[in-house]
Amino acid sequence: MHAPPCVSLTTDYGLADGFVAACHGVLARLAPAARVIDVTHLVPPADVRRGAAVLAQTVAYLPVGVHVAVVDPGVGTERRGIALATPGGLLVGPDNGLLLPAAEALGGVTHAVALTDPEWWLAPTVSRTFHGRDVFAPVAARLALGAPLAGAGPVVDPATLVRLPEPVVRADAAGFTAEVLTVDHFGNVQLAAPGALLDGLPARVRVAGRDAVHGHTFGDAAPGGLVVYVDSAGLVAVAVPTGRAVDVLTVSPGDLVTVTSP
Repeated sequence: MHAPPCVSLTTDYGLADGFVAACHGVLARLAPAARVIDVTHLVPPADVRRGAAVLAQTVAYLPVGVHVAVVDPGVGTERRGIALATPGGLLVGPDNGLLLPAAEALGGVTHAVALTDPEWWLAPTVSRTFHGRDVFAPVAARLALGAPLAGAGPVVDPATLVRLPEPVVRADAAGFTAEVLTVDHFGNVQLAAPGALLDGLPARVRVAGRDAVHGHTFGDAAPGGLVVYVDSAGLVAVAVPTGRAVDVLTVSPGDLVTVTSP
């Protein structure tokens, strides 16, 4: 017996309005057998980098399927809607850098198309401000049902896809400086630095000029103290047991944090 097709949704729509339900409804009408997994709808509004990071760090653990992501401040402009094929599944969303980190996590883009065929959209009209409902969800439903990617629109050269700027990561003899990539629900601060940059640093380090423990888990630091560790995505992160590292460090995504020997 074949498993039902899977569609995942990652958006900044929030939960106070009917936007998520409308996307679920379109999928249920067009591909009623599909299993829909909500990754999150609480990406900060228009925070493309945060949405890209969440999807990229989650998508490899989802069933092979169609992954829709919509964090789309350029909706209704000339930005393209795209669908990408990878060895590990399909991705659908805006061409604003949101999808590419997830595509790389799934093995890299093997084929890309622009979503220009209105026959694949929700008839009879398409809103200029809600492509998640009117373009991306209908396209995902068709792909989940087995429609060929080539039917959605013309081929796009993957080299022309919009990419987010590479985050800052600089290593030196004393340690490294890295950009804050994300801050999670618990206030843990995830840096763009790969975990290997912690190798060789002592048990006591300095993080943004503050004393910290170089540990493996939250319990390695005393309550209220800073611990720097390799998180579940393989990146360097900073936490405060029973507290919030983001408040202690007073940083935001995009800020630079230095981790050094004392």
